[in-house]
Amino acid sequence: MTGTGWRPDVLGAGFEQRTLLLPGGAEATLVRHVPSTPPAPGSAPGPGHARPGTAGEAPRRVAVLYVHGFVDYFFHPHLADALAAAGHAFYAVDLRGYGRSMDAHTAAGLDPNVVPDLALHAQDLDAAAAAVRAAGHDRLVVLGHSTGGLVATLWAAARRGRADALVLNSPWFDLNASWFLRGPATRVIDVVGRVAPRLTVGGLHPHYGRALHASTGGEWEFDLAWKPAEGFPVRAGWFRSVRAAHRRVNRGVDVGVPALVLASARSGPNTVHHPELLSTDSVLDVEHIRRGAARIGDDVLFVPIEGGAHDLALSPRPAREEYLRTVVAWLEDRFGDRPDAAEAHSSRAGRR
Repeated sequence: MTGTGWRPDVLGAGFEQRTLLLPGGAEATLVRHVPSTPPAPGSAPGPGHARPGTAGEAPRRVAVLYVHGFVDYFFHPHLADALAAAGHAFYAVDLRGYGRSMDAHTAAGLDPNVVPDLALHAQDLDAAAAAVRAAGHDRLVVLGHSTGGLVATLWAAARRGRADALVLNSPWFDLNASWFLRGPATRVIDVVGRVAPRLTVGGLHPHYGRALHASTGGEWEFDLAWKPAEGFPVRAGWFRSVRAAHRRVNRGVDVGVPALVLASARSGPNTVHHPELLSTDSVLDVEHIRRGAARIGDDVLFVPIEGGAHDLALSPRPAREEYLRTVVAWLEDRFGDRPDAAEAHSSRAGRR
């Protein structure tokens, strides 16, 4: 469905946002990195959003669409800059109920960051992908982090042809919890979630979020109303749909496109504060990610990043640079202008 026009974004000069109108009156928000994306015909950039050198230029061939995780939103200008410097257009979507899209969601009486069924986010990605395609890019790469990686995986498997590749940054392929929570408790919540979907059944541990934010010793500035360290309540209906999504991945799906899956080289404790919160994945189990990567298609590369945090794009240096280099190099291999890369991609596409 269509949405409103572009307007200045909270990230300031170099970024714009527009509302995506979804079925049922829901809203998501598309963000674009202005220097790397084509202006709409006849449009004039807003104050501080000039596009030197872009007049008359064709849209960049490859566009990357970023999809955030749970208790998250897009606040990663350095990621956009790195992919733009490599020659790609960059967009991000704040899914319904998250970040820039939260106010419309809560105004409708819904809970922040949760939906009745995770599958609803396929509509968000449909709208975002359609908007990016309409800008004239030849190839669409969806880059999903954590829950966004789970959503993107199932969307790609169900919506063949809408993406040309996936890059998954620590995708949430399974529950990092005790056998009791992964088994008996999941079965109980599966029943409870049908009759009491808004029942609170859990929440985030605050240690990782605090380690990230500048106000508590971290490196990053982000809106604590949109991404609080303590998170938002986990509701039974949402959790039930997440566990169903985990089961689908672990039974095996086929995304039908090349995929790059990255994660930290090591897992860390996810329930307590510890010195390696930002040099291990202290949210998910890396082994779950590794196993899940083997179950989403036949053209999948798994790459561990030594010293990486859960969100590899927010890792301390040098892990952050290694993550960005790996993503850029893989995209060059798959979509570069070299004849061998283009021929290899064409051949792989013909075997899907």
